[in-house]
Amino acid sequence: MNASQPPISPIRAWMMAARPKTLPAALAPVLVGTALAFHDNALTLPAALAALLGALLLQIGSNFANDYFDFFKGADTADRLGPPRVTASGLITPHQLRWGMFVVFGLSALDGLYLIQVGGWPILAVGVASILAALLYTGGPFPFGYYGLGDLFVFIFFGLVAVCGSYYVQALNLTWAVVLAAVAPGLLITAILVVNNLRDIETDARAGKRTLAVLLGRTRTRWEYRILIALAYLLPLLLWQLYEFSFLVLLTWLTFPLAYKLLHEISSKTDGPALNRALAGTARLSLLFSLLLAIALTIQ
Repeated sequence: MNASQPPISPIRAWMMAARPKTLPAALAPVLVGTALAFHDNALTLPAALAALLGALLLQIGSNFANDYFDFFKGADTADRLGPPRVTASGLITPHQLRWGMFVVFGLSALDGLYLIQVGGWPILAVGVASILAALLYTGGPFPFGYYGLGDLFVFIFFGLVAVCGSYYVQALNLTWAVVLAAVAPGLLITAILVVNNLRDIETDARAGKRTLAVLLGRTRTRWEYRILIALAYLLPLLLWQLYEFSFLVLLTWLTFPLAYKLLHEISSKTDGPALNRALAGTARLSLLFSLLLAIALTIQ
């Protein structure tokens, strides 16, 4: 931190550790799952709010864990292009952040007790798996974020699990239509990670963090981003044609100008600030797309 800059308060440091710009990734799938429950006359507001709280806590806990474990693995160096990480910057000690992880995951477990009461053992299994995935993304003997598996796990847990879990705790069942609807938010949230890893290719490679972007290289990673975006926009058409959803699900296509702008930025920019803007833009796209999908599901 530059000595000429004013000191960062403890509250601000913890806000930085929580990474507020990533929280749309937790909100978007719960919106879709809850809208699907409303569509099927199964909306249960307490369960929906508990699912939202649980998703936010898991996202924050995952951010704390990534900051903590990346620090010890040497991934957050001074030449990193993204926003500063609180442990590497000395704003929060590793001991404090470890306790922060325990508190946040403990609160998510308490929230999960209510959801388990509502949804039974499947929710227990999902909750345990979600906490373990958040910890093992960068921690443990085989951190899957360091071995090219991060994209897959983000798609599974922030797409399929989050949407289907939010629906299940309200409807107490699951359909293939819900699973298909979960794919689009999952693809867009995975695209957020792709931008993050595209930006950090060089520093991750030097730290031995073999993300999928490191394994694929810049050109193929850009193609991964394009494919994820293209498939996300195909999904509403499939929902309309294959299941009993109205053409209103195509309202999601109103976000395409933003997607087009992001595709251009990803294709033409390589510097950190530009990719940071693209990352924030992709998070915004995932939220707007999911919000329009949720609106379409509730008004038809």
